[in-house]
Amino acid sequence: MEKEVMSSLKMAGNILCSASSFIRKCIFGVLRVGPIPNHIAFIMDGNRRYAKKQKLSHDGAAGGGGRYDAGFWALMVMLFYCQELGVKYITAYAFSIDNFKRKPEEVESLMASMLEKFHLLDILVKRLAVRVHFAGNLELLSNELRASAMELTEATAAYSKSVLTICIAYTSRDEVLHAVRESCEQKRIDLEFDTDDDDEIKLMKVEKNMYMAVAPDPDIIIRTGGENRLSNFLLRQSCWSHLHSTWVLWPEIGVWNLVFAILNFQRNKAYYLEMKKKEKEL
Repeated sequence: MEKEVMSSLKMAGNILCSASSFIRKCIFGVLRVGPIPNHIAFIMDGNRRYAKKQKLSHDGAAGGGGRYDAGFWALMVMLFYCQELGVKYITAYAFSIDNFKRKPEEVESLMASMLEKFHLLDILVKRLAVRVHFAGNLELLSNELRASAMELTEATAAYSKSVLTICIAYTSRDEVLHAVRESCEQKRIDLEFDTDDDDEIKLMKVEKNMYMAVAPDPDIIIRTGGENRLSNFLLRQSCWSHLHSTWVLWPEIGVWNLVFAILNFQRNKAYYLEMKKKEKEL
């Protein structure tokens, strides 16, 4: 286990070194001439196709690392790039509630991998002063995984340089249902103790109870794997988001995929700002 951790930390060091490359800094400098998104969300699609392509096992036994390892390090690379660019909020769609319908052995393998990656994530995000937040119905997770997620959240609560939200056991429909239930319960308590004489539930109250209340609406949603669907992800928050789909599989995502997404966002930003302005006026 110690050898695996040291190997992973060495990989992290290599990523950090590459993150200071002169060429990329020049590219990012050009990007910063235009508006930089405040929040980028990723739909990390293509992990299973990548595993098949690379002949990797589900548990990481083949070829020195499985698809979950490759997907984790792809997320870390994007986190480093976004932080270097000045993107404060990064959100990753890690595991949908619908994914629990997959084969039990595949779900079990993924959950075991997540638990291992939480320990590595704890080391990495503290070095980068990144606050970690988990969005989703955590009651659906095992006690051990849920406890690890809560520990990581508490351990990074004081950091403010960047905010990484990991959507796990999440769907947008479940998020809305959760927010409505919480809002109704709060309203019931307020009325019971006469702290509120208005029996109407305001939209603002519902939004405060959303899993994603910790972050503003995403400026860009990037989906890998060539699909053009949101797959029940941030449906409420994405009405004015720039949607960017790329054919690259998630573990293979690189700096140019991020650059092209931001360039397209910058080209269309005036339109999105106008739409948001009209929405506020309604």
